[in-house]
Amino acid sequence: MNRELKRVAIVVFVMFMALFVATSIIQVVQADNLAADGRDTRVLYDSYKARRGPILVDGLPVAESLPVTDDYRYQRTYTEPLLFAQTTGYFSLNQGVTGIEGSMNSYLTGNSGSQFLDQLSAILTGRPVTGASVSLTLDKKVQKAAWDALAGYQGAVIVTEVDTGKILAMVSKPSYNPNLLASHDADTVLAEYNKLLRDPTSPLINRTIDGKLNPPGSVFKLVVTAAALESGRYTPESTFPNPSSLRLPGTDSIVKNSSRTTCGPGKTVTLADALRLSCNIPFAELGMQLGGKAILDQAEKFGFNQTFEIPMRVEASVFPQFLDEPQTGLASFGQFDDRATPLQIAMVSMAIANGGKLMYPTVIESVTSADLKPLKSFSAREYGQPISAQTAATMTQMMVNGVNTGAASNARISGVAVAGKTGTAENGSTNPYTLWFTGFAPAAGSHKYAITVLVENGGGMGQNGYGNLIAAPVAKKVLEAVLNK
Repeated sequence: MNRELKRVAIVVFVMFMALFVATSIIQVVQADNLAADGRDTRVLYDSYKARRGPILVDGLPVAESLPVTDDYRYQRTYTEPLLFAQTTGYFSLNQGVTGIEGSMNSYLTGNSGSQFLDQLSAILTGRPVTGASVSLTLDKKVQKAAWDALAGYQGAVIVTEVDTGKILAMVSKPSYNPNLLASHDADTVLAEYNKLLRDPTSPLINRTIDGKLNPPGSVFKLVVTAAALESGRYTPESTFPNPSSLRLPGTDSIVKNSSRTTCGPGKTVTLADALRLSCNIPFAELGMQLGGKAILDQAEKFGFNQTFEIPMRVEASVFPQFLDEPQTGLASFGQFDDRATPLQIAMVSMAIANGGKLMYPTVIESVTSADLKPLKSFSAREYGQPISAQTAATMTQMMVNGVNTGAASNARISGVAVAGKTGTAENGSTNPYTLWFTGFAPAAGSHKYAITVLVENGGGMGQNGYGNLIAAPVAKKVLEAVLNK
């Protein structure tokens, strides 16, 4: 009998421990992930019982919960909603949460694992936990400068500190008003949400990190240049044949430079001049010599083909993994199936500007509890070392030449050395081009700022717009604001 009781006791003990472990995993280990899941409507409705923490920029709220007299107790309110909507996201009654509201939901609601003692106190006192405040790395002056510089364009601007990875500006246009999605009237929210979904310009998409990604065009030449220099087989003085057109091997596809002529005078052209003048033919030749695998390896060192979090999820930029020779030729100047987010292109510039070291980008400065206790603070961390310091220095000078005397001339700033590269990407035979600029300033010195500008729909000029005409001046305006802040 004692043996049977002992067996039952062991079984009960094992079941109790299994329940204890499972409960602990759900309530502690997985608490942050579960709370951040916008599909969990129970968590969403429960979060209205407590005061949601604010989202701060420069110490001031851009999203906060204010007391109201209805059953929900608090109304989520967004100040300067269009300017920050793509970063803050929205906190909605029946459409979930997005942006920082979603990715930092557990902290904002007071339900993160690090706020366990606050939750325990709330149980004992009967008073709901007040959510933590989340401070962003965004700089309002830089954000506003980027917003204004994009003017009536459809596109995005992202600005970062290259030595820390802090994101100072994250602008995506068109934007939307999250206050309309934070209404306590479910029918109003649904109507507004469906209206935004039907909008052909896709205002809900944060173009800096997500959406239907664009071909990078000539800004991808920086990746190919890095692969060439890192191989040890090429220098800026390496030369390539300089025809006015190039038929890709075994195909009827003809590659031409944007000038529809040769890449400068002469029968050959150097790698330095090919990048400075942004010529397609020599890069197709270089890419086919390097091979798709070498370019793929270099692209992935910069972050291509990988998702990551800032803490919002960043869509993976794409460089194809299996390419034949002609496909490699096209992909080498940012066409074929190449696709990229502005943040990914910014990461290429960040590594070049930072001596080859790429810092992990982030939009979170700190998280502080309602009683001012630090819960999470920013700490710069390295993403990787995609290129050597020597390659970074060489490419910096090549990019400075591109601004001073090349295809990125409209990014020049008086008295400042600017490193830059433009891009004009095709989207088929008749569709408008996608226009790019990426670079950094000052090109010399210890503290540099990287910028990437994306302008979709040809900047309203169809196939007559090009990167230096539209994207480079946007970058110039923003960089001037950053350097003067």
